[in-house]
Amino acid sequence: MYSYEECGQIFDEIADSYPYELYRELSGGLRLDISTKIHPKAVSNDLYILGEYHRSSIGKYIVFYYGSIVRIYGHLPIDEFREQLRKILSHELRHHNEYLAGSDDLILYDDCCINDYLTRKGK
Repeated sequence: MYSYEECGQIFDEIADSYPYELYRELSGGLRLDISTKIHPKAVSNDLYILGEYHRSSIGKYIVFYYGSIVRIYGHLPIDEFREQLRKILSHELRHHNEYLAGSDDLILYDDCCINDYLTRKGK
């Protein structure tokens, strides 16, 4: 399993490798929260939230949930773990950039994934 500090360092390295333009208007930046976060629609506490894009009166920011991430990917070799973190960051940055562009494509995709999960669970 990877420590909170190791996870944060890897996120920083990945984030630094992305073009600055992807972060425009992301005034609250990126945050790594120690928490494990269960999705509110989880049937058996088996659906974790890995990251979230937030918009509020204090600005736009992205939160990553360390507890959820290591619960799902903490057993992976470092290269695979790093790739999963890259996918999580890319996903949340896409939410941000689609919001700026007035698009809901990724939100609709996420909703379909939740519906597929619920169907598999018989709900």
